[in-house]
Amino acid sequence: QVQLVESGGGLVQPGGSLRLSCAASGSIFGFNAMAWYRQAPGKQRELVAAITGGGSTNYADSVKGRFTISRDNAKNTVYLQMNSLKSEDTAVYYCNVEFPDRYYWGQGTQVTVSS
Repeated sequence: QVQLVESGGGLVQPGGSLRLSCAASGSIFGFNAMAWYRQAPGKQRELVAAITGGGSTNYADSVKGRFTISRDNAKNTVYLQMNSLKSEDTAVYYCNVEFPDRYYWGQGTQVTVSS
């Protein structure tokens, strides 16, 4: 059983930065990708960024050039560096680990961008 623990959310002004962390425990051998999703009230959950075991990355168009996903293999942790934050980035952010036949989710961390 994989467990994901997220941290780093909070309140930030427009134009500011935050760094989210997601630490995985348990075996993740054979995973396809680790990713960050977000969900704002009344909206569908959307993929923000993903990184494969081989290091390939994928980003939503709305965050390209502003967000960077990375992974520390030794610590089994994935990060999301968020720069130039906008009010539209306000949401609950969820860490996800994808396997061929299942998914695991973190508890979510709130990110609020407001002046």
